[in-house]
Amino acid sequence: MIKLSRRTTTAAALTVLALGGTVAATAPASAATTRAAAAATYNGVCGTGYKVIDSTPVGNVGKVFLTWNESTGKNCAVTIRNTPGAKIYMAVELNVSSDHESTPVRDNGQYTSYAGPVYINGRGHCAEWYGTIGSASGGDAGHCG
Repeated sequence: MIKLSRRTTTAAALTVLALGGTVAATAPASAATTRAAAAATYNGVCGTGYKVIDSTPVGNVGKVFLTWNESTGKNCAVTIRNTPGAKIYMAVELNVSSDHESTPVRDNGQYTSYAGPVYINGRGHCAEWYGTIGSASGGDAGHCG
């Protein structure tokens, strides 16, 4: 029976190919898709002119992205989950290092896919960014300009 099943599958695949279709290898393709879907990607929510200059993992559940807009001199940050789902506590915080005390900008709440965006004037300063998704957090500092 196993050989018949293989022959049937092979014959069906050859028929599809002969008719101009394509056949995908399901096991490797689905494994690759699962891995690709598990990584958070920047969603463009900061707007036109913002380019990703850094990202930091938020545990193993997402990333916080730092973006920069050269024409406005502003940084933007957003925390994005790997997989959107039920609402969960999420936060994003953006600050600048300076000689003066500065107030961080923050967005937090119960979200399904991302927190933010938040913006701060970054020209002449170093950025500090942090993200939280549930109990996981991550952040970094740098990109002085």
